[in-house]
Amino acid sequence: MTPPADRAALDLLDAHLEALWDGTDPPLPPGPVRPAASEGGELACWALAQLQSLPREPNDAFLRQVGSLLAEFRSRRCPWNAAALRLLDDTNTFVATGPRRYEDWAHDVRAVLHRSVPDPRGWVRLSWDCTDTARQAVPAYPFDPPDASVLPSRLYPLKAEAAVAALAIMAEEWQSESAPVRSRPNRDAVLADARTLLGRYGPAARYWTNAKTAASDPGPDFLAAGLQGTESHRFLTSEYVDGLYLFEELGLIAVTDDEVGVFWSIGAY
Repeated sequence: MTPPADRAALDLLDAHLEALWDGTDPPLPPGPVRPAASEGGELACWALAQLQSLPREPNDAFLRQVGSLLAEFRSRRCPWNAAALRLLDDTNTFVATGPRRYEDWAHDVRAVLHRSVPDPRGWVRLSWDCTDTARQAVPAYPFDPPDASVLPSRLYPLKAEAAVAALAIMAEEWQSESAPVRSRPNRDAVLADARTLLGRYGPAARYWTNAKTAASDPGPDFLAAGLQGTESHRFLTSEYVDGLYLFEELGLIAVTDDEVGVFWSIGAY
């Protein structure tokens, strides 16, 4: 486990790099940016050295390089981050984990969808691009989640291996997917990354999905169906925002005594 001082420094540096990537240039506040010699301290020092070596002009090139540095920094931070970025960073997905605070975990799921809670371990969150305009129109954009009292009725339980397959096909595109996971040469590697992500939640985790195919079978063959062949209950907003309509989705929820993980694939045009 990362020592608290190291985690504070890594969290601070992550936030700084993300702000730079977003086009702002906040100074690093005084604090433990360079922790004592340790694995976390070495990573922070490496990232700072890389950042200092980047030319600031032209600005668009600088932003691209900061984005690449941020992805590499997050991947090096822990294997879970690396698996998340390999599997899902190139598709329209939402990946986030929050703390389990309620007996009725539907409240915790809503908190994650509203981005109102941090990851308990400080690990990476992949979030649908969200402009201020979109958040003003729909506070939880791209989601319009049902109330906690209704939310469980739109979900079905999944066996662990079916959950792995559901997460794996989120690496596909909703339209014009030329290489579904089932036929990819790296199929086993994709499934391994999905298992790494769900391994975070331990063997006692329970899994739920909004995919209608799970209504009659907790172990549907998601790999055979692929993303395009999956129909789901709606959690996304139906609002037309920033020139986009969100038309398809597949969600997976992991529930433990301590955490709630949310993985969502989003089709938009």
